[in-house]
Amino acid sequence: MPATGTLYICATPIGNLEDITLRALRILREVDYIAAEDTRHTLKLLNHYGISKPLISYHEHNQKERGHKIIELLKQGHSVALVSDAGMPGISDPGIPLISLARENGIPVTVLPGPTAAITALVLSGMDTSRFAFEGFLPREKKDREARLEELKCEQRTIILYEAPHRLVATLKDMLDKLGNRKVAVVRELTKIHEEVIILNLEQMLQHFNEHPPKGEIVLILEGCGNQDTQHKDVWNISIKEHIKQYMAQGFDKKEAIKQVAKARGLPRNEVYKHSIDT
Repeated sequence: MPATGTLYICATPIGNLEDITLRALRILREVDYIAAEDTRHTLKLLNHYGISKPLISYHEHNQKERGHKIIELLKQGHSVALVSDAGMPGISDPGIPLISLARENGIPVTVLPGPTAAITALVLSGMDTSRFAFEGFLPREKKDREARLEELKCEQRTIILYEAPHRLVATLKDMLDKLGNRKVAVVRELTKIHEEVIILNLEQMLQHFNEHPPKGEIVLILEGCGNQDTQHKDVWNISIKEHIKQYMAQGFDKKEAIKQVAKARGLPRNEVYKHSIDT
């Protein structure tokens, strides 16, 4: 047995059990232990592929205690695969503390690439992928959630969020109140039989899910601030002054609003400024 084992960060399917790499299956068969967020969930995957390995429960409520136990096993030369319930460990789950602890102890760490819901949903939505920001789950408390949305008010990149079905309506309402009526995609049950992508503005989306309570795992893909200019033709039906006011209503100061309007309309900044003098 080598002096120190390796920690394998192993991506697992986000829905369809066939979405797992040959390398991941080989490593899961070869390692000494598998650290899993929910051992019952991971057992279904392992049974599907005829893999039998000792499982270690590792989740947000026991990560400190179990993390040190896993490190000790690695120090003894045992190899460990870290898996989450779905997708890439370390993304919106407790994987990062264990990875950091392994690094601190000089233990080899490697990643086995695979599915992640955030990028899969972004591509599936058809929204702008050139620049994007991943925010994970918003805070559960309304006050904290509203504060986070306030921070995102002027974010121009496409925004990726995770949300639980029972909180979706409240989140959509807060987004509409804080961010304005911009485009959003709700992507549900990725890679599963009932996979669904709905693309509406926030007002329409809120109405839809008030009438049809959501189910399943959800990813939100939200249009960035200012992207509406290139995607909504009706912007050219408003005056330059109203266009400036739109940006200011989204949280931009006057100077930045002038800059954004000039960029969107392809006009010199001083030309746009003339229309803002009494704004």
